[in-house]
Amino acid sequence: MYIDDALEAIHAVILSDYEKPLNIGSDQFISINELADLIIEISHKKVTKEYDSSKPQGVRGRNADLTLISEITGWRPKTTYREGLEKTYRWIYEMVNRTKNG
Repeated sequence: MYIDDALEAIHAVILSDYEKPLNIGSDQFISINELADLIIEISHKKVTKEYDSSKPQGVRGRNADLTLISEITGWRPKTTYREGLEKTYRWIYEMVNRTKNG
């Protein structure tokens, strides 16, 4: 999840009177393979993915159940994976170039 959404969620929880744990995250399901493809696309890098089928597959993807936090605070994430990754990639790219040129 993008940091702006995480901060808004934390702020909403702090302002509520709810005292039990709540999930924050993205309810947008994404597999690790899809996440890798998205990062490769955003970075415009040539990457060849390799798979080792002799190893356990593990978790196929991730998403959060946001039903309770939405009911308690009205919060929902606003930033898609693509938007968040594009902003993050751009920021990292700028920081690396600033360091190289600075």
